[in-house]
Amino acid sequence: MKLESIIKKLGIKNYTTYGADMAKVDETEVKKPTGKLVLVTAISPTKSGNGKTTVSIGLAEAINKAGRTCCLSLREPSMGPVFGLKGGATGGGKSVVVPSDKINLHFTGDMHAITSANNLICACIDNAIFQKSELDIDPQNIFISRCLDCNDRALRDIEIGDKDNKRREHFVITPASEIMAILCLSRNFEDLKCRIGRLVVALSKSGRPISVNDMGITDAVAGLMANAINPNIVQTAYGTPAFVHGGPFANIAHGASTIIATKMALSYAEFAVTEAGFGADLGAEKFFDVVAKELKKYPDVVVLIATMPALKTHGDGDYKKGLANLQKHMDNLSKTFGANLVVTVNKFTGDSEEEIADVVAYCNKQGIAACKCNAYNEGPSGAKDLAELVIKASAKPNKAHSLYDEKQDAVKVQIEKIAKNIYGAGEVEFSDKAKDKLKFLKKYGFDHLPTIVAKTQYSLTHDAKILGAPTGFTLPITDIEIRTGAGFVVAICGKQLLMPALPKVPNANKMVLKGKDLQGV
Repeated sequence: MKLESIIKKLGIKNYTTYGADMAKVDETEVKKPTGKLVLVTAISPTKSGNGKTTVSIGLAEAINKAGRTCCLSLREPSMGPVFGLKGGATGGGKSVVVPSDKINLHFTGDMHAITSANNLICACIDNAIFQKSELDIDPQNIFISRCLDCNDRALRDIEIGDKDNKRREHFVITPASEIMAILCLSRNFEDLKCRIGRLVVALSKSGRPISVNDMGITDAVAGLMANAINPNIVQTAYGTPAFVHGGPFANIAHGASTIIATKMALSYAEFAVTEAGFGADLGAEKFFDVVAKELKKYPDVVVLIATMPALKTHGDGDYKKGLANLQKHMDNLSKTFGANLVVTVNKFTGDSEEEIADVVAYCNKQGIAACKCNAYNEGPSGAKDLAELVIKASAKPNKAHSLYDEKQDAVKVQIEKIAKNIYGAGEVEFSDKAKDKLKFLKKYGFDHLPTIVAKTQYSLTHDAKILGAPTGFTLPITDIEIRTGAGFVVAICGKQLLMPALPKVPNANKMVLKGKDLQGV
C-alpha cells in the first residue's frame, strides 16, 4: 500500500512527504491518546541483541491481522551501530519497517539537526571563552560536549582551541546528546524551545550556572530543530503504520522514541506498540521512571523477550541456569513495577523447539503468560500467539507504576533504589567526584530531578562479565552529569563510554554500493 494512502486512512491531514515512502507528520496532528500502550523489552542481551524491534514489528502486524488497529512507535537508527557492530535497527526477516536502507542512513535528517543544534551550543561556548564575554565561562566546568553520529574512539579525548585557550574536550555519540533527550521528552515545539533554553551548559568562574537562555542563542538552537520535532511516518512490510522518531540509546540515555510519536500512535489506533532499548533493567526501568511520567501513561502491557542464545549466555551454556536472569526481569516488571506481563521467546535459527517449550512452561508455572514468537521467519503469522496474549492482557486493569517519586526521593535515594531493587545490588559506592556532584545538585535545586543510570547492557551489574542474576554486589557510581533541559540527571556507573568504538571488522567493510544504493544496511 502506498504510504500516503495509509496516512490518509489514519485521518492525518498535515504532513510532508520525503519521496514516495517516507513522510513527516506535523506535531499538531497529535489527538487525544486513547489506545492501549504495549511496551516491548527484553532480558539482558548478547552482543547480537534479542530482536526487540523485529518482535515489536511482528506483534503490531499480528494485532492488525487479528482485526484490531495498531500503530508502532519506534526509535530511529543511529549510524554508529549501522556501520559498527550491531547493524541496522529496522527489524529483520519478514518483520521490517521500510525503506530500511533510507531509515538506517540519513532518513529525514533528524540526526543531522540534533548534531548541528548540539554543536552550535558548543561553538558558542568556546567563542564566548575566546571573546572573554561577560558570561565569564569557566573552561574547566563545561557540561555539554560536541557530538557526532558515528562510532569514533579517537574523539573520546581530544584537545581543542588556540594556543591561548586550549582545553580538553570529548565527543559523545549523537544519541547521547542532551538535545536528543530534549527532542524525545518534549510535548511540542514550545516545550522543546523551553527545554533548550533552560539547558545548563557550564558554570561561570564564580560558580554560577549558565544556561542556553543566558547565552542568548535559544531561538537559533531551537530553529535548527523546527522540522525535527515532527514525527516521521513509514510503514512495515505488511502495511502497518510506524512512527519512527528519536533515537536515544538505553545504556547511556533513556532509550525510548519521542513522546510526540508515541502519543500520535496512541491517537490513531486501538494499540500502540513501542520498544525500550536493551534489557528491562535499562530501557524499561527508564520508561517507567522517566518516560511514562512525561507521557502521562504507563504501559497497559509489557512484553518481555527472552532468547535461547541470551539464556545460554547467562547460564554459562545451560539455558536452565540462565532462567535466573529471566526471572529477575520478570519479577522487576510484574512485581516491582506492577505491569501486566507477557513473556515471549524470540526464535533464532537453530533453536531447539523442545528448549523453547521448556522456557514457555517455566514462565507459565510462575503465573506469567508466555509463547514463542517467530516473526522474523513468518511475519505476522509468527506473532499470532503473542498478539492474542497481549490483547487478552490489555483487558486487565492497569496497575503499573514507577519505582520512585522524585518529588520525595533525592537523586542519591533514587540511585540506591534502582541499584538495589532493579539490579540486585547490596550497596552503592559513590566516588568523591560523584559526591561533589550530589552536593552541586542540592545547592542549585536539581537534586529532585529523576535519574538515568548509564551502565553496561550486558549485565545487571556494572561489569559486563558478571552474568546471570547476581545479588549483594557493590555498584560504583563514578560520576553524575546534569541534564536540566531534558529534566533528569545521569549517574555514570563504572567505566561507561558515551562514544562507542568500531570493532576490528566493522559493518562498513561488508557493505556494497550498487549504483547509488548501499547494500547491507
